[in-house]
Amino acid sequence: MEILDPNLQLYLETHCDTEPEVLKKINRNTHLKQLKPHMLSGHYQGRLLSMLSKLVQPKLVLEVGTFTGYATICLAEGLAEDGKVHTIEGNPELEETLRNNFELADVQDRIELYIGDAREVIFGFTENIYDLAFIDADKKSNLAYFELIIDKLRPGGLIIIDNVLWKGKVYGDAKDADTELFRKLNDTIAVNTQVEKIILPVRDGVLIIRKK
Repeated sequence: MEILDPNLQLYLETHCDTEPEVLKKINRNTHLKQLKPHMLSGHYQGRLLSMLSKLVQPKLVLEVGTFTGYATICLAEGLAEDGKVHTIEGNPELEETLRNNFELADVQDRIELYIGDAREVIFGFTENIYDLAFIDADKKSNLAYFELIIDKLRPGGLIIIDNVLWKGKVYGDAKDADTELFRKLNDTIAVNTQVEKIILPVRDGVLIIRKK
C-alpha cells in the first residue's frame, strides 16, 4: 500500500540505492507466487530498513512477521560481525520459501527463523537483549508486540513498526476497528516518555521508536 503520489514514489525510488539483484528476484517471485504480494516491504522501504540497520550496526535484530524474507535480508545487511536476525513467521507454509530465499541471499547463517505464535516466541526470549526490532505482522497485536519488546531492547535501540498510517485512515474520519487500533497504537506511543518517536510517510507509514 502506497499513500504517496505515484510520481513522487517513483522519484524517490530512482534517487535511492538500486534494489540488489537478489531482492529483485525475491520481489518478483513474491508477486508471482504469493496471494498478498503487497505485504512485501519493497525497494524503497527495504533501502530504508537497510540504512537504519547499517546505522545501528546491530548484534541482534528481532523481526516480527517474515513473509517471504525481503525485509529480513535488508535488516541483515547492517548486522555487526557475528550478528544475527531472529525472525518470527506465523505461517508454516512459508518456511520452505523463506529458507530458500535466505540461501539465495547467502544470509542463512545470519538468520534464525522461528515458526509459530509471535507472542509466545518473544515471551520465550528471556535472556535476549536486542539492538533493533521490526514489527510487521498481524496488525491487531502491534501494541502487544511493542510492550513485549521494549523491555528486551537496549537503551538507544530502535523499534520500527510498519503500516501505522493505515492507508491514510488514521488521520481521516474512518471509525472501523482496525483504524481505531492503529490510532490507539500511535497515540499510546506518542505519549510514552520512555522513547523518542517519529512517523515517516514511507509506503503505508513507518513509525521509528528509539528507546532512551
